[in-house]
Amino acid sequence: MTRQCLCLLTPLALLGLLVGLADLSQGSAGEDEDYYMQELLTREQYNQVQVLEKPVASIPDRHVHPSQKPAKKVPKGKADSSTQTEKNRADVKSVKTANKKAEKNKKSALKTPNSISEGEGQYNSIKEECPPMGLETLKIDDFQLHASTTKRYGLGAHRGRLNIQAGLYEDDLYDGAWCAGRDDPLQWFEVDARRLTKFTGVITQGRSSLWSSDWVTSYKVMVSNDSHTWITLKNGSKDLIFIGNREKEIPVQNIFPAPVIGRYIRVNPRSWFPSGSICMRVEILGCPMPDPNNYYHRRNEVITTDDLDFRHHSYKEMRQLMKVVNEMCPNITRIYNIGKSHSGLKLYAIEISDNPGEHEVGEPEFRYTAGSHGNEVLGRELLLLLMQFMCLEYLSGNQRIRHLVEETRIHLLPSVNPDGYEKAFEVGSELSGWSLGRWSNDGIDIHHNFPDLNSILWDAEAKKWIPRKMFNHHVPVPEWYLSKNASVAVETRALTAWMEKMPFVLGSNIQGGELVVTFPYDKTRSQGVAREQTPTPDDHVFRWLAFSYASTHRLMTTANRRVCHTEDFAKEDGTINGASWHTAAGSMNDFSYLHTNCFELSMYVGCDKFPHESELPEEWENNRESLLVFMEQVHRGIKGVVRDLQGRGIANAIISVEGINHDIRTASDGDYWRLLNPGEYRVTARAEGYSLTSKKCEVGYEMGATTCNFIISRTNLSRIKEIMEKFNKQPIRLPVRQLQARRTRERRMGT
Repeated sequence: MTRQCLCLLTPLALLGLLVGLADLSQGSAGEDEDYYMQELLTREQYNQVQVLEKPVASIPDRHVHPSQKPAKKVPKGKADSSTQTEKNRADVKSVKTANKKAEKNKKSALKTPNSISEGEGQYNSIKEECPPMGLETLKIDDFQLHASTTKRYGLGAHRGRLNIQAGLYEDDLYDGAWCAGRDDPLQWFEVDARRLTKFTGVITQGRSSLWSSDWVTSYKVMVSNDSHTWITLKNGSKDLIFIGNREKEIPVQNIFPAPVIGRYIRVNPRSWFPSGSICMRVEILGCPMPDPNNYYHRRNEVITTDDLDFRHHSYKEMRQLMKVVNEMCPNITRIYNIGKSHSGLKLYAIEISDNPGEHEVGEPEFRYTAGSHGNEVLGRELLLLLMQFMCLEYLSGNQRIRHLVEETRIHLLPSVNPDGYEKAFEVGSELSGWSLGRWSNDGIDIHHNFPDLNSILWDAEAKKWIPRKMFNHHVPVPEWYLSKNASVAVETRALTAWMEKMPFVLGSNIQGGELVVTFPYDKTRSQGVAREQTPTPDDHVFRWLAFSYASTHRLMTTANRRVCHTEDFAKEDGTINGASWHTAAGSMNDFSYLHTNCFELSMYVGCDKFPHESELPEEWENNRESLLVFMEQVHRGIKGVVRDLQGRGIANAIISVEGINHDIRTASDGDYWRLLNPGEYRVTARAEGYSLTSKKCEVGYEMGATTCNFIISRTNLSRIKEIMEKFNKQPIRLPVRQLQARRTRERRMGT
């Protein structure tokens, strides 16, 4: 590659051009830094080094974006006799074709590090790429991973998966890599594909650790059909030496000069960071060879019947897809934006309802958001798939979808942090690492950027201010948070305004990197405690809502599934109280519960934050039923309208449930929705200037909220005040009346 070419490439495009340095010890990252920030800073330094250095020998390659591999074709959906539906499906296909043409014209750099032989020189090759085999996504199980030696069980071969994370306190069970028991060139890490596979490349990382700096700087690759006879990849007569990592977090990809076929593949470290040990996290790129009789392949195969656009979408492509869905279903969809990102990208949402753009009395509002961490991409694509699915199924007459659309106002916001997503998307699904794109452009974690209302409420409870000086709900936002100088992302401000404007009842933010559903509170009540069960007054409702998603997910509650990183959430039915996992102040979930009527949960929908697009059909199958079931939970509990004697709806009336120390309020039309589990409840409605009214409301087990309306009358005092103010007179003050009563008593005593 010439110096002129190097100058033309962007720093991100040069991220993968790895070259040998004489002094590898200079690449050590600070061990005491915050782990996410450590990777971000290292990546910046890494990019600068790549611009300054000239490669020793580079592999020429096609410019194909790592996340833009063609997804596996799936059978078309069930036949539909409706001509209109077929036309709409054809519209989706035309969008796919247009997108694929755009991909071919799109310039995107494939990060391919250097590979040199054990002599000198450079080779020419025609390389081919396959998708990841699934070490990161757990499609490759622990029994398929082997190693020459291991330092201890927690650093065994089963931990040698790309992007696997170690716990904060490393122990003998869950560490962040495979580490060899001895540091010598005879060590190896092996993957058994269980069938003949065309291997095309390897991606490596160092060890995930706050306390250690371990990574492999070069390695050989060997393949075998029987695990006894091994063939080393060569350049002519010389063994190929692939250049590995320069630090522990940024993934490095090497594409083979030509595909090799075998059942087993080994990575044989040849050199490593001088101050560290042989430790690796690995992903193998490979395509299974046709073998219909292979048991292991058939057992794990998941095929979708939905004909949707299974690919990763750039910001422009996301807008285009939303527009197509809106044009296909103009009577039930509406596109709008809630604000802009730090770089000026609009935060687009799509509404799905039988009367889009309008709040209907008695109809609950639901929301899904995704992408607050820009590199957690799966949630974004799931929402884009969900909007396509609901449109097509509505047109085809699916009664379940029609009922949802006609009885619910649904809002989908697929990309809360489009700036972060574009950073991760540019690098690609396998090379973005664990944190590139996580934050907003101004370095803020949007999901944890809300005001800490927990402390305000708990402090008021300790001082016994509730309910005299403060309510147990709709906790106000502190003044400092509203100031222009506060460290609040523009995306967070847009979300806050949206949440205050819409009378949401239930919502979820979709995240990635784990398989679990978390529910409030997310902050521990005891100060200085990192983990502690901290339930809300609605804990039983939250647990049911979490379980409704987890239990219908294909993998979350599977007892024998492997843990993603360090926590075995399957034993908790795939759900956990957020604070008992790790404390976090100012979360979107806690803010939503304490400041609005909306019950919010977090869905962590996959171990892989940014799965290869060939995985999207299976991930859709994993989550489709869960996404629908959770939306249906918005119709559980009680609902109604609070009116005065003239039949007018009363806004901001308070709805209290006996035994639950958390109230909600009516919307502008006087309608309300209160999520409750089955049972009998005494419910009270009250409003300023009105007398309170109570009644028993029963919630059944069948789906559908119980109607529980209230009619409340004005108090005598409020009516007198209203009359006096109407005639421009001041009401008689209480002290004057008391004085007159005392004088009357004195006169009577005198007589």
